[in-house]
Amino acid sequence: MRPSLRTLVTCFARIGLMSFGGPVAQIGVMHRELVDRRGWMTEAEFLKGLSFSMLLPGPEAMQLSTYAGWRLRGVAGGLVAGLLFILPGALVMALLAWAYGRWGALPALAPAFLGIKALVIVVLVQALWRLGSRALRRPLHLLLALSALVAIAVAGLPFPLVVAVAALAGLARGRAPGGAPLSAGTLPGLRAPLAAGLGFLALWLAPLAVLWAAGATRLLDVGLFFSRLAVVSFGGAYAALAYTAQAAVEAEGWLTAAQMVDGLGLAETTPGPLILVTQFVGYLAGLGAGGPALGFAAAALTLWAVFLPSFLLVFTLAPFLERLTALPRVTAAMEGVSAAVVGVIAALGLYFASHVLFTRVTPAGLPDPASLSPTALGLVAVAALLLGRLRLPLPAALATMALAGTLSGLIV
Repeated sequence: MRPSLRTLVTCFARIGLMSFGGPVAQIGVMHRELVDRRGWMTEAEFLKGLSFSMLLPGPEAMQLSTYAGWRLRGVAGGLVAGLLFILPGALVMALLAWAYGRWGALPALAPAFLGIKALVIVVLVQALWRLGSRALRRPLHLLLALSALVAIAVAGLPFPLVVAVAALAGLARGRAPGGAPLSAGTLPGLRAPLAAGLGFLALWLAPLAVLWAAGATRLLDVGLFFSRLAVVSFGGAYAALAYTAQAAVEAEGWLTAAQMVDGLGLAETTPGPLILVTQFVGYLAGLGAGGPALGFAAAALTLWAVFLPSFLLVFTLAPFLERLTALPRVTAAMEGVSAAVVGVIAALGLYFASHVLFTRVTPAGLPDPASLSPTALGLVAVAALLLGRLRLPLPAALATMALAGTLSGLIV
């Protein structure tokens, strides 16, 4: 079913407002809305889009949202879906960054955010169950998912390597026949994807050229730094954030390590992609050089540099994905990637849950059992009751859990 643009706006505004908890939770919210609730995408289409997004540099959840909108309403739908996925969190982060720059850390909000994070854990479990039950249909798929989980969570291998190996395994061991060779009729015309790519490339680079001509040194440095990040940020948000923390703190000196940790905490508790922490970094970089006005300008430039390449990649490459995945052998490879993605999501989910449920996590990523938080565990149980037994709508559950977290902070 092809929804109207107005309906698409309503749906993706809802997704953007409910997308708390990092990429894994956001993927769960999109699956719930687009596949389970509205039926706009089949399970196979959703997994194909997710696998495609995992292969690209940049925020995978935002790229999945853009891809879904593109499938439903073309470039206009992709712009609507991608922008609405970013804007709610970006507006919240702008307010939080300003408040942080004015008053410092905001510990009073921590209990409410803990309640939201507890709900996110339950959303993650539900999403993994749904995706896994459909993507892991053969023993090979289960093996690939478990291998990906171990590769990410234990060995620390990069995401692109994991999904590339899974694609090769699916191609080599898949039952699909060889399929017809590629022909001129198999691939889409180059004109539309090339025009989209060149247009968004020009939009991406135009502000940098203007800043260079104007001699705006600090803004140009911020724009160049986050533009480089956008094209090398393979491996998900956490890999990108490790690079950001090292460069922005140690090399550029835009903020301290403690401020970077605070920014990550704020990003974890706002709707939208976790990589919005770069907006916080950009704001502090501008704030330190010229006050709040320059801070907001640097934050806006950061958003432009980080997210616009995602539109470029999706609109340029998605048409080829649609045609290529119609080939049987390519389908077998994508099924392998989809299976590995389930393991990748599980690894990220474990990372997120360990940092919510435990107050101490070792450098190796293992939680200290003695630091288990009874409050966080109790909030997860309440969230499971709300979503599992009472089947409360997600917005109502978010509000309830924010209130429950606030109350727990007053009691404990």
